[in-house]
Amino acid sequence: MTGKLGPDALAEVLAATGADDAAVDVGPAYGEDAAAIDLAGAESTLVVAADPLSLAADAVGELAVHVACNDVAASGADPRWLTHTLFLPDDDPARRRTVTKQVDATARDLGVAIVGGHTEVLPSLERPLCSMTALGTTDRFVSSGGAEPGDRLLLTKGAGIEATAILATDFREACAEAGVPEETLDAAAGFLDEVSVVPDAAAARDAASAMHDPTEGGLLTALVETASASGVELAVERDRVPVRPETEACCAALGVDPLATFGSGALLAAVPPERVGEATDALAAAGIAVGEIGEVRATDGEGDAHGGVEGGEDGNGSGTVLLDGDRIDEAPRDELYPLWE
Repeated sequence: MTGKLGPDALAEVLAATGADDAAVDVGPAYGEDAAAIDLAGAESTLVVAADPLSLAADAVGELAVHVACNDVAASGADPRWLTHTLFLPDDDPARRRTVTKQVDATARDLGVAIVGGHTEVLPSLERPLCSMTALGTTDRFVSSGGAEPGDRLLLTKGAGIEATAILATDFREACAEAGVPEETLDAAAGFLDEVSVVPDAAAARDAASAMHDPTEGGLLTALVETASASGVELAVERDRVPVRPETEACCAALGVDPLATFGSGALLAAVPPERVGEATDALAAAGIAVGEIGEVRATDGEGDAHGGVEGGEDGNGSGTVLLDGDRIDEAPRDELYPLWE
C-alpha cells in the first residue's frame, strides 16, 4: 500500500500526542493540516528547528525527537511542541506502533507536545524515516555564531554518544565479532538514554556566548560549523575531549573516529573565561559531566596561515578549526555512513 493511512491506523498515530500543553488550541486531528499555538502576550522568541532521521533503525522514533529538540535547546529555548512527519516502508502495524510509541514516550519524557504532522507509506524506503520540526520559546536566543575570541570551549558528557548507541544496537553483531565484550555493548546501548541535551543547554545557556549540538559528523563538524558561523578560530586538543570507554571500544572495533561521528548527547558551548565557573557549576548541579576542550581565538584578519577575518556574532564563514595544531576547514563525512552502505 502506498499513500495515506486508513482512518483506524491514522487514529492510532494521532493518539500519540506527547505531553499535554494548555497553549495548544488546535492539535493533531483528522482533517486538520496545521496546529494553532496561542502565544498571546508572550515577550519571547519562537525557535523552530527541523531534522529528519532514518538510519538508526532500532530507535529511530526516540532519536528523532531528541535530535530536533536538541537543536531548539541549543539555541537557548525550551522545546515545547513537535510536528512529526513519518514515512514507513510498509503498512506493518507492529513497525508503525513501535515507532509511534518511541516518539510518544520520548516526547512525554521531555514534556513536549506533538501538535501535528503527516504519516504515509512509501514502499521505496528500506526503513522508517521520521522528520521532526521542534518549536520552543526563549527570552535570549543563543546562536552558533556567537563565539568570541577568548571564550573557552566546553563539551558536556563526551564525544560520539549517539554513535556509540547506534553501534551497540544496529551494529552489535559486528562489534561483538570484533571483540567488544557483551557487557560493554549492553552499557553502550544504554547511551540512548543520554542523547538529550535539553538539560545541558538549560544549565549552560545563561553563561554561554554560543552553543551547538553535535549531530552528523560529530564534534569535528560542530566545531567547523561554529567556527564558520562565528568567523573565529577554534583551537582544540584531542586529549582533552572526553570520550567514554564504551565509545572508545565500539568505535575502535569498527574503525570509527569518535570525534567524527554522530554526537547527539553532547553540548558544545563557548563561554567567556570569567563565566566558565558559573557554567560548570550549573552543569554539575544538574549532574552533567563537562570538560574544557579548547579555546576561541581571533583569526589574523589577513586570510593567511589561519585564514579568515576576525569574527563574532556576524561570522562570515571564514573561521577554522585547529585540532592538535592541524587545520580543519571542512566538516568531515560522518564515519558511520560507510557501515550502512
